[in-house]
Amino acid sequence: MSTSYTPRHARSARASAAQTDRAQTGPAQTARASSSAVKPATSPTPGGALDPAPAPSILLLFIGLMLIMLMSSLNQTVLSPALPTIVGELNGVEHMSWVITAFILVSTIMMPIYGKLGDLWGRKPLLIFAILAFAAGSVTGALAESMTGLIVSRGLQGLGGGGLMILSQAVIADVIPARERGKYIGALMGVFAFSSVAGPLLGGWLTEGPGWRWGFWMNVPLGALALAAAVFLIPHTNAGARTRRARIDVLGMALLAAATACLVLAMTWGGNQYAWNSPTILGLLGAVVVAAVLFVPVELRAAEPVMPMALFRDRNFVLTTVAGLCMGIAMFGAIGYMPTYLQMVLGVDATQAGLLMIPMMGTMLVTSVTVGALVSKLGRYKAFMVAGSLLIAAGLFCLSRLATDTATYLICLALAVVGLGLGMSMQLLTLVVQNSFPVSMVGTATAGANFFRQVGATVGSALVGGLFTARLKDLLADRLAPVLAAARQQGQAPSLGSTNSLTPSVVQSLPDPVREVIIGAYNDALIPIFLWIMPLGIAAALVLLFVVEKDLATTVAASVTTKAPGAQEERREEPSEEEAELRHPRTGEIPLPETGMIPIRS
Repeated sequence: MSTSYTPRHARSARASAAQTDRAQTGPAQTARASSSAVKPATSPTPGGALDPAPAPSILLLFIGLMLIMLMSSLNQTVLSPALPTIVGELNGVEHMSWVITAFILVSTIMMPIYGKLGDLWGRKPLLIFAILAFAAGSVTGALAESMTGLIVSRGLQGLGGGGLMILSQAVIADVIPARERGKYIGALMGVFAFSSVAGPLLGGWLTEGPGWRWGFWMNVPLGALALAAAVFLIPHTNAGARTRRARIDVLGMALLAAATACLVLAMTWGGNQYAWNSPTILGLLGAVVVAAVLFVPVELRAAEPVMPMALFRDRNFVLTTVAGLCMGIAMFGAIGYMPTYLQMVLGVDATQAGLLMIPMMGTMLVTSVTVGALVSKLGRYKAFMVAGSLLIAAGLFCLSRLATDTATYLICLALAVVGLGLGMSMQLLTLVVQNSFPVSMVGTATAGANFFRQVGATVGSALVGGLFTARLKDLLADRLAPVLAAARQQGQAPSLGSTNSLTPSVVQSLPDPVREVIIGAYNDALIPIFLWIMPLGIAAALVLLFVVEKDLATTVAASVTTKAPGAQEERREEPSEEEAELRHPRTGEIPLPETGMIPIRS
C-alpha cells in the first residue's frame, strides 16, 4: 500500500472536495452510462471486453467472423475427395493418412494455447497470426512437390487453424451479450454444417476440373478477406494489468501438447498402421497417462495455467464437457463412415454420397440458427440441449435399423434426425461455458470445451473405425470364401484382389452373388455400431439435466465482474475509515496537494 502523510486539516478539506466532486460527477456518470447503449464504444472495459458496438458494426464484424469460420471449416472437408489423386501424383500412398493427421494433430494442440494467450494478450493479434499461418500453409501446400512438403504444409495450416474457430467464438463473447449470443453462435454452427456438405462437393469438382492444388489456392483470397476483417473490424481488447506481469505456462503447454499428440497418434494409428495391442500404441497411450498425471500439479502451481483447474470446479463446464465428448463421438462416428457406407451399399459415387448427406447437414444448419434465435428470445437453453441429445440418440437408433434394401429416403430421414439433434445442442454447449465464466477467462474456457470435443471426435472416429474395420474383416473372411468357391465352380473367376483394396467401382463390377455378400458385410459391419454408440446420446441428455440454467447476461459488461469458479479473492489491506472517506468516488485514489493523485494501494 502506498501512502503519504498529510495534515489532518488538509485531509478534511480534501474530504469536502471529494464529496463536492461526487455530487458533481454523479449525474454526468449516469448520463454517460445511459448513452453508452447507443453510442459506439471506443475503449475496452476493465475486464477485457468492449461495450457492445452499434448494430451495423456488429453485422460487419460477424460477417468477418463467418468468413474466418468458413475458411477453417471448408479446409477440413475439401481435401477428402482429392486424397487418392494427391497421393497418386506425389507418390505417397503409404503416407496418405498424414495429410489429415498432421492438421488434426497440430490444430488440436494449439486450441487451448490460443485460448489462454487470447485471454492474456487479446484476441486480435493472435487471430491475425492464425490467419497468416493458415494462409502460408495453403500457399506452400499448393506448391508442394512431395508428400513431405505437403504434410509440413498441412501442419502449418493446423498451426493457424487451431485458433481460427476458437478465437472467432471468443471474439463473439467479447462484443455480444450472452442473451443475444445464441443466434450468433448458431449461425457459426450453420457455417460449419454448410461447409461439411459444400467441402466434399467443391473438392470433387476441383479435383476433376482445375486440379486439387486449387483446394489450397482458394484459401489465399479467403485469407486476404479474413485478414482485412480481423484488422479493420475486430476490436482491440485489454486483458488487464495481469497481461504485463503474466508468465506463460510453458511447461503446462508442453505437457498438454505431448499428451494430445500421443492421444491423436494412438487413435489415428490404432487398428490401421499398428495393432491396438502393439508396443507402439500401448507406449503412446502410456505416455498420455504420464503426461496427464504430470500436467495436473503443474497447472495447480502455474501463475497463469494454460488450462486452469478452476475450470473443472465449475459444474456447468464439467457437465457440458462430458456431454460434448459424448456428442463428438456420436457425431463423427455417424459423419465419418456414412459416406463410405452409402458408396459401398447403395453403389453411388463420392459426389452422390455427399449429396445424400445434405439432409443431415441441412437440418443441422436450419436448427442451429433457429434454436439460437429462440434462445436469444426466451433466455432459456437447457431444454433444447436435452431434447437435442435425445434426438441424436433417436437418429442413431434409426440408423441402426438400416438394411441393404432400405429405401434411400429412409436413410436420409434418419440422417436428418441426427442433424436436428446436433443443431439443437452443439452450439449451446459453447454458450453455457461462456456464460459461466468472466470475460477474462472466456477464451480459455471456450478453448477447453472445444479441445475436449475435438478429443471426443478423434476418439469417436478411431473407435467406430476400429470396430468397423475389425468386423468387416471377420465378416468377409467368413462369408466370401464359400461364394468365391461356388463362383469358380460355375466357371466365373471374379477379379477381386485383396479385400483391403475394394472400391465402389470394383464391387459394382462383381457377379451378383459376390457383390451381395460384400454389400451385406459392409452393412452388417457398420450398422450395429450405431446401436452401440446410441447410449452416448442418452448419457449426454442425462448429464445435461443437471446443468444449472443461469440467466444469460444482457450486457457484455455484466459478465466482466463475474468471479471465476474456485478463484480466490485477492487479499488486500483495507483502508482506514478516514482513508475510505477521502477516496475519490471514481478512481479510488486520495488527492494530495503536492503530488496529485496517489493510489492508496499498489
